[in-house]
Order: sequence, then C-alpha cells, then structure tokens
Amino acid sequence: MPIFVYLILLVIAALGVRHWSRRQARKKLLATPLTERQRAIVLEEVPLVRRLPAQFHGPLEGKINLFLNQVQFVGRGGLEVSEEMELSIAAQACLLVVNIDQWYKNLRTILIYPGAFKSLQKQHSGYVVTEREIVRTGESWLRGPVVLSWADSEQGALNDRDGHNVVLHEFAHQIDNLSGHTDGAPLMNKGQSFAEWARVFIEAYERHVRAVERGHHTVIDPYGAEGHQEFFAVSVEVFFEKPQALKQAEPEVYGQLVELFRLDPAGWEGVI
Repeated sequence: MPIFVYLILLVIAALGVRHWSRRQARKKLLATPLTERQRAIVLEEVPLVRRLPAQFHGPLEGKINLFLNQVQFVGRGGLEVSEEMELSIAAQACLLVVNIDQWYKNLRTILIYPGAFKSLQKQHSGYVVTEREIVRTGESWLRGPVVLSWADSEQGALNDRDGHNVVLHEFAHQIDNLSGHTDGAPLMNKGQSFAEWARVFIEAYERHVRAVERGHHTVIDPYGAEGHQEFFAVSVEVFFEKPQALKQAEPEVYGQLVELFRLDPAGWEGVI
C-alpha cells in the first residue's frame, strides 16, 4: 500500500474516533442530572422552571450540563462570575431547546457585565457610515458571543410573569441565527410549514407596528416593532412568561411557537 494512501486512511480513522468520542461525551452529558445543589440553585434563580412539566426536567438538566461544558462565561467590568449566574443563564437558554433537536452549535462565549453596557452601533446610508454609542442590556451575535447585563438577566429570570426576559430574548436571536440569518425566520421543525410561519408572523408584525404607532397597548413589547427579528424575540419572551395572554391576543403566533419549540406553556401548572 502506498504510504500516502496509508496516511490518508490513518487520518480518516483518527477523525472517526474523534467524532465518536465527542458523540459519546455529548450523550453522557445529556444523560447526567444536576447535583442537588445545582438543582436547588436553578429552581431558586429561575422560577419558570418550577412550572415546567415533569417530563422535561431530565432533558433540561442534561442540556444544562451540555451547555456548561461548551460555553465559557467571562465577566466584564469587574464582574466575578458565580455558579449561580452560570446556572441561571444556562437554564433559561436551555428552556428554549428542551424539547427540540436544535442546539447553540456556534456559541462558545457569554460575556456578562454587572449592568447595562455601552455598545457601538454602525448605521449605513449609501456610502456614509455613522457610529453611535447606545446602552444595551443584551446582545447576540451570529457566531457568538452573547453579551448580557447580569442585573437585567437576574431580574428577568426572577420576575417570570411580566413578559420581559433578556436571556430568553437574546437566545431567541441565537435560535433565529441557526438559519444563517437573523430575520425572524428560524429553522422550522419537521412538518412545520415555513409558508404558514411567514404568513402568520408577517401579518402579526404589521398589526403590531400599526398598534405601536397609534400608541395602543400591546401584549408583545413595543420594541418588537423595530424589525421582524425583534418581533420574534419579544414574542418568545411573552410565549414563555405570559403564554395565556399571547394565546388570547395572537393565537396564530402562539400556535406557531408551540410548533417551533414543541412546548405549550399556556397549559403548564401554575400559569395564570
């Protein structure tokens, strides 16, 4: 056998072993429950998990373990990242994917600031590019990182019934990003119609923009009028935290999100 053929086969075999090892490690993490201490922290920091039906607790814990193994948390602005912070953010992020196969495959880093942080925003007008500083509570980039204000992340998790949650918002953008574009059109689940999704969300977005422009109260945060991607993200916040209100105000949007996440939070025990 020529030496170069032997080397190629050797490389292929090594890659196969590496892939198999990674799959086994992933399976082990997904099958590993949280410790009693970790579980207590999650239930304390993320009350929404208490409403999650029992059949999802095991998958949620396994995905939290996978998330913690994959992602590095980095404190900024002098913040020292604690286990409580990591578990709170991981639990909220994993709620979105607890019952689907989609995963945050591009995410490796989460940056956490003590509070709201300044971000440089570029605006293009023809050949003219202008920059301005804006204050944010969260950011999500196509291939990472996710950037969060801990003060807002903590408050958003602890108040799980107001429809405002920066972690759910930014990780909704991460779900959206998996299609390759952040445009409010995430990858559909098997059997889910993209045409129907587009019809429902475009019509709902246009209604939302008109309502915001007229100063009407909306169940979905007015920030959703900023664009289709923001409308999707704020709808996800309401879907998990005020599901019955969303179901009543925008039943088709609610139905599409039920299909996307394969969850029906309006029926969870303790929902008001």
